[in-house]
Amino acid sequence: MDEWKQLIFNDSSSLSDIALQVFEYQFEHNPVYRRYCVALDDISASCETELVSESESKNVKEKILNRVRDDITSYPLLPIKAFKDAAVTAHPSQETELVFKSSGTSDMQRSIHQVHDANLYDQSLLKGFQHFYDLDNAVIWGYTPGYAGNPHSSLIYMIQKLIDQDNSGLSRFLPLGEPVNPNAIKEVQRQGKQLILFGAAFGLLDLLEIDDFNLPSNSIVVETGGMKTHRREITRGELHKRLAKGFGLDGSRIHSEYGMAELLSQAYASGKWFSTVPWMQVTIRNPENPNKVLPPYQEGVIGIIDLANVHSCSFLLTADKGVMDNKGRFQVLGRWNPKDLRGCNFLIDED
Repeated sequence: MDEWKQLIFNDSSSLSDIALQVFEYQFEHNPVYRRYCVALDDISASCETELVSESESKNVKEKILNRVRDDITSYPLLPIKAFKDAAVTAHPSQETELVFKSSGTSDMQRSIHQVHDANLYDQSLLKGFQHFYDLDNAVIWGYTPGYAGNPHSSLIYMIQKLIDQDNSGLSRFLPLGEPVNPNAIKEVQRQGKQLILFGAAFGLLDLLEIDDFNLPSNSIVVETGGMKTHRREITRGELHKRLAKGFGLDGSRIHSEYGMAELLSQAYASGKWFSTVPWMQVTIRNPENPNKVLPPYQEGVIGIIDLANVHSCSFLLTADKGVMDNKGRFQVLGRWNPKDLRGCNFLIDED
């Protein structure tokens, strides 16, 4: 497994070269992804069984490899709903080190991501965060109502891992439903640290309603989505304005994080547009034909290559609507109503 870490986070290797090796590995070892690739190649192929002939599998693999050597966007993207319907893993017979589950009530069908190398994920989230922020000088606060009751929350895990990197003792999860201690803010300032506050939209708005307080002017607030509150759904722009005013910060200090239980990498935005880490690529796909990449500024479904997902599936079609600019940055515009996708039954049933 150490070989994958060295390869994925190697700055001297291109994403396309690494993706080629990851695809071959996942096609060979991940039965769900292999069956999906075969089904896309031949819609008459049966997906009710894992039995795929060796010759058929080899032919499909060679077809895909011939395409992607010239065009990295040609990898088959597995609909992310597969994480609700099947064990998406390259290690189906092995114990898993971590299990992440999407948020939701106990009676909901939730996505399950089996993480077979916790250290690889730790490297992905820490290197990814350091790609955008100065972690060495940061105090991390998390305010996460709605997530605290999920012991398999990838967001809680990520924030805790960031907290663990701080030796000052100032990083923490804030107590739910309680006002922020002004002395804690003063101590962050006294030690010359930069405060970075993580929270979902509804949690941050709730925190502001508990008590009025201003954060130090160099602070950063990172909202992690969740625009649908118990009040009403609000736009990201409106949310950022309310957070900036409530925390007494310039609007440029309100940032966004894009991640999910099914991904082991995160994207960050300091304005409207998200940027990715070097081992991640985002494209916008035609919802009627996900194999087609849409041009800049045309809305479609967000497709992702996340090489940190090497032990599950790195080639994913999300259920999120998005748009991309001509610099390779993207916006998230909400959820896309799922369409029937050509492939296996367990991939095309709507929620």
